[in-house]
Amino acid sequence: MSREKESCTLRKFVDEVATNRRTITVYAPEPDEALAEHFETRGVTVAHEPLPADGSGGFVVVTADGEFVGSVPRRIARRVVSPVAADLGTGAEKAHWLPMNLLADTTFVSFDRAQLLAASREIEDRAYRRARGTLRTGFQSLSRVPDQRVVYDALVEKPDLDVHIYGRPDVPTGSDREAQLPDATIHAEDVPEIRRFWFIVYDGGGDDRQACALLAEEVDGDPGSFRGFWTYDPETVADLDDYLDATY
Repeated sequence: MSREKESCTLRKFVDEVATNRRTITVYAPEPDEALAEHFETRGVTVAHEPLPADGSGGFVVVTADGEFVGSVPRRIARRVVSPVAADLGTGAEKAHWLPMNLLADTTFVSFDRAQLLAASREIEDRAYRRARGTLRTGFQSLSRVPDQRVVYDALVEKPDLDVHIYGRPDVPTGSDREAQLPDATIHAEDVPEIRRFWFIVYDGGGDDRQACALLAEEVDGDPGSFRGFWTYDPETVADLDDYLDATY
């Protein structure tokens, strides 16, 4: 069976994670409407438990199937609502990513490109700082690579970091295409899941604690809106890495 006729296997990863339900409980004087609205369509339930006003702003607790996952101050959790991409390698305010760790392995719906780019930056930064292993990034179309040239020029300069780029070949073939990132491995694939999925997978460079991945499928009928998940589970990351390596 040709790849064109196969079902999108990457979608199976998203569907499997969709069964993992999490709850955010906001402990604060008043409900947090911004958080509730943000997670309304993301497979996450937001509850409220009142606390007296003490000037702290309150905190949030994340549970998965009733089991405690972690907690953060509410002011930190609200950064998930309006993420800002940090510069590669700066280590700027890593507390911003703590809520994303707590909500890993939970599906999201209707993330836009700006939110996915912010999430992708954390994974790229891990690969940059670790400076070894394999990083696989799906741009959907290779014509989008030049927009990220500064980031990926820095990544391919790491001699022990193997960078793979995937996308639909909508730029000139041959030397012109390879010149986009001459030290990366370019996978020009005009197949459905490469066109539809945004992904970034870092194997951790031999350290399972650094393994992480983001996988998102563009929503039919709503261009620029995505459904998917991010994960810090080394087994899931390894499965994604193995699939991409074996398939493309």
